[in-house]
Amino acid sequence: MSTRPILIIPDTKLRTISEPVASLDSETRKLVEDMFDTMYDAPGIGLAAIQVGVQKRVITIDLAREGEEKNPIALINPEILSTSQETSFYNEGCLSIPEFYEEVERPARVALRFTDLEGAVREVEADGLFATCVQHEIDHLNGVLFIDHISKLKRDRVVKKFTKMARREGAA
Repeated sequence: MSTRPILIIPDTKLRTISEPVASLDSETRKLVEDMFDTMYDAPGIGLAAIQVGVQKRVITIDLAREGEEKNPIALINPEILSTSQETSFYNEGCLSIPEFYEEVERPARVALRFTDLEGAVREVEADGLFATCVQHEIDHLNGVLFIDHISKLKRDRVVKKFTKMARREGAA
């Protein structure tokens, strides 16, 4: 088991746009393995490579609840092909913004394309929590955080709080 440190706001790397994965080599497979270990340890249901400081378009997701059999999904170079007009609300959180949750409105369904760990390009329809999670994690790959989808006042408040915490920890 190999976990990696998770970047926390206001780390500027979280605002960078991730690069496509050129090939499914041993380095990419090790990254995915470490991301699952890190995500399960945190614990969380989704993780983007940039959250562990790697600027690659890689996402790991597992929506299994505690006590259920794990259902890990790795998405390499994921892209949203289309979104529904219908929206849904979900109380989102983020491993890079610990212990902060806010209701976010997103499209209720998405169609997406990605490469799996076997190298096959897949297209799937996602709805419910899976659709929300995919959109949240793809946002990370584009330098967008879920707090960018909430009011400026709430966003400014949470950024200020984490910036103060980072300064205190830097001074310690």
